[in-house]
Amino acid sequence: VQLQASGGGLVQPGGSLRLSCAASGLTLGSYNMGWFRQAPGKEREFVAAINRSGGIIYYANSVRGRFTISRDNAKNTVYLQMNSLKPEDTAAYYCARSIDMADYARETGYDYWGQGTLVTVSS
Repeated sequence: VQLQASGGGLVQPGGSLRLSCAASGLTLGSYNMGWFRQAPGKEREFVAAINRSGGIIYYANSVRGRFTISRDNAKNTVYLQMNSLKPEDTAAYYCARSIDMADYARETGYDYWGQGTLVTVSS
């Protein structure tokens, strides 16, 4: 099982990025998925989660209204569209496979993790 996150980069405040999480070795449509992030010197924190069908979505308060999680099960990929980016969004972003949607905001609710993609928001 492998999760490959991509799409990070350097963007100015107010800009947008779309992260992708491609899966291999598993059928992504069978699993709930989530995104977390870890800023330098800080603990990893929950960003967003989506259930198998895409009909149930959760966001951290800090990103609600700016970020959108989605999935394309036919492409075995989960996305995180990030708009109105702020310097405090700077972090490594990780996608992960959920094992318990009841723990969608906790790292313990996930088993497989991608390697992370770095997002830097700076002018």
